[in-house]
Amino acid sequence: MAAMTEPKLISGNANRPLAQAIARRMSMHRGMSVGLVDARVERFNDQEIFVEVYENVRGEDMYIIQPTSNPANDNLMELLIMTDALKRSSADRITAVIPYFGYARQDRRAKARTPISAKLVANLLTEAGVNRVLTLDLHATQIQGFFDIPVDNLYAAPVFALDILHNFKGAREDLMVISPDVGGVARARELAKRIGAPLAIVDKRREKAGEVAGMTVIGEVTGKKCIIVDDICDTAGTLCKAAETLIAAGATEVHSYITHGVLSGPAVERVENSVMKSLVITDSIEPTEEVKSARNIRIVPTAPMFAQAILNTWSGTSVSSLFETDTLVPIYEGLYSTL
Repeated sequence: MAAMTEPKLISGNANRPLAQAIARRMSMHRGMSVGLVDARVERFNDQEIFVEVYENVRGEDMYIIQPTSNPANDNLMELLIMTDALKRSSADRITAVIPYFGYARQDRRAKARTPISAKLVANLLTEAGVNRVLTLDLHATQIQGFFDIPVDNLYAAPVFALDILHNFKGAREDLMVISPDVGGVARARELAKRIGAPLAIVDKRREKAGEVAGMTVIGEVTGKKCIIVDDICDTAGTLCKAAETLIAAGATEVHSYITHGVLSGPAVERVENSVMKSLVITDSIEPTEEVKSARNIRIVPTAPMFAQAILNTWSGTSVSSLFETDTLVPIYEGLYSTL
């Protein structure tokens, strides 16, 4: 049954360019202007967060666009306080659109006396009044089970497949997809299946947290253009070392497709100085000027996919249809229309 009101978007400060891009894309789909709800999300002198919504949202279907990226705690608190403001303003349904779900790497107790912070964040969002979550490439898919509300986890693999097929037209038979660790095999296999490429694994051994002692390539990569696929690139140390290992094993080129470009500390410098020909990330996290100006880093937009997912959620139609490449081709028309 079609919704009676138009979907309304509101954005925090974490990634306003992405929120504005989603609004523009929805305007194209709806044939009418879709803007961000007028609001202010500010800080007092002691850094307390204050939210004021200037438009009537009573009975509305609201979508808060707010990745919980660095600074994770500030952006998470913005999301929680915006949710409370909308709930107390009688919004009918509140969907948290979280392109990058912070704390997702703390999804289990790896050692004694450690938290499961991803579950705590899920509890906070639910208690604040979020009715639904829309996110992209959760670090661990079981996080969906931490929520007692619906969670739609979109995937970057279909968009990456479009990009690879577009940019490697004459060399598809030379491509090989690489998982940077055993835990990421399922993600890498999914992309490999979409582009019709074989799969290999870089197995890494750690002496202690944050330090890689050695890497071994499982599979034959000689003469191949290798595509490393992963969900998060933080300091890029492991990624750059994996690229060096692949080149040493006989790969002709190494490219990386990473969903969330956290790229903290020396990451950008490492990537620019590495043997990787390109690192492709999405705009789930707002890129810094350093990232945007890096010679071998390219950004793939997620606004078309998120805009369609929001419209599908609003109208009660399938969100999982966006997992198919054929569905995304018209959505990304203009970028990959020559496939």
